[in-house]
Amino acid sequence: MTPLETPPPPGSLLARLAKERCAFADAYTLSFPRTVGLAEFVEAFYTTRLFKLERALLALFGKPSSDAMARAVARGEGQRIAVWTVQAREGDELLMHEDSGATRSWFKAQAGEGGGTTLWFGSAVVPRQRQANGEARMGAVFHALLGFHRWYSRALLAAAARRLAR
Repeated sequence: MTPLETPPPPGSLLARLAKERCAFADAYTLSFPRTVGLAEFVEAFYTTRLFKLERALLALFGKPSSDAMARAVARGEGQRIAVWTVQAREGDELLMHEDSGATRSWFKAQAGEGGGTTLWFGSAVVPRQRQANGEARMGAVFHALLGFHRWYSRALLAAAARRLAR
């Protein structure tokens, strides 16, 4: 199960956000062989070993989280985990924003034919600065970290799928 980079589906929360105010948006998909709901996917994502490393780093900066928080956000019973807060939830999609307001994380669990599910994970960056002509201005840090971001996004989605497969 290897995640593939793909444009977000038209009309999705991520596609609408990208069209309105983002300088960057990406999405990754993975075909999963059984039916998975959004809550199950989001909980699996935030409770993988890989993501727990990120959660541990954030806890060092005063932003603790727990599996219980992940479960609550996934089920729509909570609004926050570490530095992320629910921005929107519609049907099979969840959009989270992080505390700075600059980035978003997006999840979608799309029912497929034959009982499978397409798992989607994406990100968006809302620019803090714009050029004189109104175009987004992305800094050197963004460009320096873009390759890592793409690798990490795929790794997170694959880790969630492995957790779901157990």
